Amino acid sequence: MKKHQNIIENFKLNKLVNPQYVSAALVTYTQNGVDKDWEVVKAHDSVSILIYHKSKDAFVVVKQFRPAVYLNNNNGMTIELCAGIVDKDLSLAEIAKEEVEEECGFEVDVEDLEKITSFHTSVGFAGSKQMLYYVEVDENMQIHDGGGVDDEQIEVIYLPVNEAKQFIYDESIAKSPGLMFAFMWYFEKNSQHT
Repeated sequence: MKKHQNIIENFKLNKLVNPQYVSAALVTYTQNGVDKDWEVVKAHDSVSILIYHKSKDAFVVVKQFRPAVYLNNNNGMTIELCAGIVDKDLSLAEIAKEEVEEECGFEVDVEDLEKITSFHTSVGFAGSKQMLYYVEVDENMQIHDGGGVDDEQIEVIYLPVNEAKQFIYDESIAKSPGLMFAFMWYFEKNSQHT
């Protein structure tokens, strides 16, 4: 597992010019006869994958720097599910397969990705849709160390399943609700089989 330093310098907000991934707008509408407006962000839909490593009995998650989180905690490091935006002419499962390989270093088959559900994220301002998948891996499927592409500086973390419930409620760790939901889905699914 490759460790990354987290040295952030010269952090400042700038005017967004020629956005690649999001665009902001003021929406105006009439609701039940009342004129209203709301600031929104149009963003790509995404996929996320709950990866379970069978022999390690651990979830494979990623640690990375998120500038938006940095605005709130002056740290910006998050623990997340493997994920990626939908910006290619591929099926959602094919994009998920690519993300598992790029970010975590495991080669999985599209057929092995189990769809859990989909949901909308950041509903107060973006409302993008995310498809959540589940896949199991082992050491024979690892083809490289992961870490992402284009200098993403993603660190792969193996979180033991027996520590995951405590992790969910640890407020000192920045994490997404999707990750917490995925862990709870896993525990619910496996409690039905015991």
